[in-house]
Amino acid sequence: MVPKSENRFIRLNLITIIITLVLILAGAVVRSTGSGMGCPDWPKCFDQYVPPTDVDQLPKDYKEKYVAGRIAKNERFAKLLDKMGKSNLADSIRHDQTITVPETFNVAKTWTEYINRLTGAVTGFLLLGLMILSFVYRKKAKRIVVLSFINLIVVFFQAWLGSIVVSTNLLAWIVTVHMLLALVILAILVYTYYYSSNLYKQNTTVIANVFWLKLLILLAIVVSVVQITLGTEVREAIDAVSKQLLYGQRDTWVAKIGSIFSYHRDMAVALVVVNLFVYQLVADKFGGKATELRLGNSIALVLLIQIASGLILSNFALPPFSQVIHLVFSTVLFTLQFYLFLLVYRTDTYTNIKTN
Repeated sequence: MVPKSENRFIRLNLITIIITLVLILAGAVVRSTGSGMGCPDWPKCFDQYVPPTDVDQLPKDYKEKYVAGRIAKNERFAKLLDKMGKSNLADSIRHDQTITVPETFNVAKTWTEYINRLTGAVTGFLLLGLMILSFVYRKKAKRIVVLSFINLIVVFFQAWLGSIVVSTNLLAWIVTVHMLLALVILAILVYTYYYSSNLYKQNTTVIANVFWLKLLILLAIVVSVVQITLGTEVREAIDAVSKQLLYGQRDTWVAKIGSIFSYHRDMAVALVVVNLFVYQLVADKFGGKATELRLGNSIALVLLIQIASGLILSNFALPPFSQVIHLVFSTVLFTLQFYLFLLVYRTDTYTNIKTN
């Protein structure tokens, strides 16, 4: 029987996973609507805890003020990069003229970005609560305590990086790192949830060996991460093209971004193929109402949604709703794949048990 204190951790862990996915959803809405600079400062929004709803509520020199603040913050970041031996990156930030272009106040974009930040703050508090509750495992499962603490550090770093995303006016490579760190946070949460909820359970036992299934799931996870990275680079290329065309001729953007889109499309085909093999093996080895089979079915459904949203994006001039669906379900796919890997990794085979 699972103690009540541990049940509280497990429930909060699951809630935190869901809210983290909601945060990624909020970030996807910000990205697809171009609201990333809706709040030109951080952590406040126009130097207010509750952002304005009308331009009359802003000081007359707000554009100059926030541009000057961004430049000063970027100089500090550039100096940090210099110390890390990344002088080329530092110089690119110092000489990026887009940083000096002031943002015009747009109430819809401001509140879209503000809701994203509120969701991020809620996620941070949940991770703090999770770390506190994790101390119930300090004697029987110290890894849960350690990982919960690490995740809290990562989310604070993620928040700081979010401020750099704003100050650098959505600098491409920083946006990519920001996305990958979100996957790290998710992975740690999924692991602590899996480990804590299965602490008192016996391993699943199947007749056939699952070695190749483990390798295939691991490969599927790697392909998913690569695909998400390529997806962020596609989005960055789209942003560059859209600015050059003054946000017109939307139906030509995909054709103008070059080979990165082809890589992304080809990797999508590889992702589908690998996951089809995974599904076949899961269906062969886990029958009935096994959690592994239910996860396999969920992964198949998410893949269908990904394929449909990808086709809509490439053939119908990148509608924003499809951008949101495509990004969010890519992280849902990663989450399901990682949890399936953890379950299969712990699976015993009947022949091994009999031999021992």
